Amino acid sequence: MKQRERKNRLIAMSWIVLMIFVMGCSSQEHPLPSSSPSGDTKVTLRMIESLTNPSRTVILKSLLTQFESQNPNIRVELISPPFSQADITIKTMLNVKQELDVMEVRDINVADLASQGYIDPLNTYMSTWDELNTLSNAAKSISVVGRKNYFIANGLYQRQMFYRKDWLEAAGLKPPSSWEEMYETSKKLTDPAKNQYGFSFRGAKGSISISDTLIRAYNGDRVNLEDGQFLNDGSTIYTTPESVKAMELYLNLYKEASPPDSIYWGFQEQVEAFTSSVTGILLQDPDVIQTIQDKMQPGTWATAPLPIGPKGNALVSVGGAGWGIASYSKHKEEAWKLIAFLSGAKQNTELSKKYGLIPIHTSAVSDAFFQTGPYKTLLDMTLKPDTFLLFKPPYQYPGNSNWDKVAMESGQALLSGNATIEETLSKWDAFWKEQKRTTGIELNKK
Repeated sequence: MKQRERKNRLIAMSWIVLMIFVMGCSSQEHPLPSSSPSGDTKVTLRMIESLTNPSRTVILKSLLTQFESQNPNIRVELISPPFSQADITIKTMLNVKQELDVMEVRDINVADLASQGYIDPLNTYMSTWDELNTLSNAAKSISVVGRKNYFIANGLYQRQMFYRKDWLEAAGLKPPSSWEEMYETSKKLTDPAKNQYGFSFRGAKGSISISDTLIRAYNGDRVNLEDGQFLNDGSTIYTTPESVKAMELYLNLYKEASPPDSIYWGFQEQVEAFTSSVTGILLQDPDVIQTIQDKMQPGTWATAPLPIGPKGNALVSVGGAGWGIASYSKHKEEAWKLIAFLSGAKQNTELSKKYGLIPIHTSAVSDAFFQTGPYKTLLDMTLKPDTFLLFKPPYQYPGNSNWDKVAMESGQALLSGNATIEETLSKWDAFWKEQKRTTGIELNKK
């Protein structure tokens, strides 16, 4: 494990060094111009992705070509680091004030970037944006820190279940509706001799998408919906007997129904295992729909709602990432012009359909495209708000950007037998108690 971690660090640092060398990094802060270039002045905007995916990059480049054709004096240079190194690359560029105008900001790191002054609030720009009225409340809320919007979402994410319809039918099984059924069904689908496993586990980056989801489901309506890492009584979600039971199932799901090397899987490995017939059940956001459709035969897969916990609830959230402006950008007006273009209903709907996202404009959601097929499950969950409780993730905590790493490392220690469930939950509880103490956020209590 240590050898793998050293290798990953070397890859990440090599990428960062290469980026800085190629792009001519300077340690001096660029002075901001008193006004934006106008007339025939040619402007080059530097734009960087965080949720880099080859398919999305192709779509994005097509949209940028449209933008450049409409704005001949603006050229956009798109930087697409590998997904696993993207966030650290962005942070490094910001630290040394490498030239950057438009950057992809994520719900999980917006508070951190805003608190360090790396990104500008967009409220002034948005106030005169002619498409603001159709921007959904969910799209607005995920970018807010201290009542200021720091990015415009490029799409929304909400988790659902993807399953091998052919596998379940052959085994005489139904899609699991609860976590207990998920465990039992996944065990029945597992046959290591055939390299076939029931569940597409994720133990590396993004592992909290399974562990936190399970813990919240087991705590059910005790979770503070305004602050999803805490219960209504103010304690963290990691302090209850239900949390221990959730982590027991988490551990068994890995040991008995998942590939052993999935302890090191991130997003791409998790999805690839499902599309290549290694795993039978996948919990993911709708951005994987296009990949699944491209790689799997129609009729072999289907979608279902998230599994519920013992209290009859599943807790769901709407997440996303989008485009923000680097605080030291020399071309802020042009940067906003690009963001407004990409965020327009026409362009965003095009991206959403081609890549598999929930669109950010209310006008687009009524499109029949999003009311049928694999997207229908998302609407079905929305129509059952008493079962699928919508909660607010802890985006307002600057330390949230580090939570994934903390949870991944301690979670891998648990999965590899180097820590107990109680020790792991204690670490997670301490992390969020400290976040609450240092941030000074008062929780809403019922």
